[in-house]
Amino acid sequence: MATLSLGPTPARRDALARRIRLLVAATIAYNVIEAVVALTAGTLASSSALIGFGLDSVIEVSSAAAVAWQFSAREHAVREARERTALRIIAVSFLALAAYVAVDAVRALTGTGEAEPSPLGIVIAALSLAIMPFLSAAQRRAGREIGSASAVADSKQTLLCTYLSAVLLVGLILNAAFGWSWADPVAALAIAGIAAKEGRDAWRGKGCCAPAAGSQACAKSPVR
Repeated sequence: MATLSLGPTPARRDALARRIRLLVAATIAYNVIEAVVALTAGTLASSSALIGFGLDSVIEVSSAAAVAWQFSAREHAVREARERTALRIIAVSFLALAAYVAVDAVRALTGTGEAEPSPLGIVIAALSLAIMPFLSAAQRRAGREIGSASAVADSKQTLLCTYLSAVLLVGLILNAAFGWSWADPVAALAIAGIAAKEGRDAWRGKGCCAPAAGSQACAKSPVR
């Protein structure tokens, strides 16, 4: 008679936890570089979009750091106990990002400053567009298999950075080529809406993981 698997074995769970720690460390390292470059380029070009992108990187570091803290524990029970706090930090990060992007987009649309072309900004946006999807997908797969809502939520934060990279890249190119300064803030408003939804879902503990039966992280959702 076949038996049903109740999720990853302890050895597999430990291997997934190590993988998540490595992915989170890579995400933090890249986002620190991304934040420094974007904020510097944004200041030099007076670009609110680039500055917003740099601040998004700072927020993403806080989100990844929360997951790193959770998975720094070697015992599975301790990691699960830290799940709620990590989710709350990620949710607040999403909502703060949504608020900032929305306000900054409206300010840009009202014409409070005109950004100069930024070749450095185009380079960092293109690099992020190439790198972030892989980091996000790898962490999402590991998070779903181990049953961690916080790891999956953080992977969505990384995926959101991919969307922001695409929006930023298009906006910078259109501004450099045609002077269409309105293109970036219009698209950024859509990104703000996505960020707000992801923040709400993370706060409630929704969309956590794959149906790894018996996963306590999923069973605890929604978070109240």
